[in-house]
Amino acid sequence: MENVVLIIHLLLALALIGVVLMQRSEGGGLGMGGGGGGAVSGRAAATALTRVTWILAGAFICTSIALTVIAANNSASSSVFDRLGTSAPAAEEAAPTLPGAGDSLLPPSEGDNAPLVPRAD
Repeated sequence: MENVVLIIHLLLALALIGVVLMQRSEGGGLGMGGGGGGAVSGRAAATALTRVTWILAGAFICTSIALTVIAANNSASSSVFDRLGTSAPAAEEAAPTLPGAGDSLLPPSEGDNAPLVPRAD
């Protein structure tokens, strides 16, 4: 079901891009030319392309919401670790330990025997 809605969603996105690019520029968007009037004039007559744009945009929003609901239902009851069949690693196991580092990952203090700076002896 999710794949069907996803394919419809992608087709709607491509159709919406195509319909928007086919529409006539009404000017003022990027300072480019176009017809006079623009947003100051009265409402222009709705053409077939604007109606198709609104329909495609509404369908795109509906499929977006449907995909969100489907994804939420698929992941609500389980986690990644539940799907793997193993338990989550404990905090002690998750921390990497270096050989000879002891319990601390801090650099050695001045009183330690280990040199802080490599020597060129």
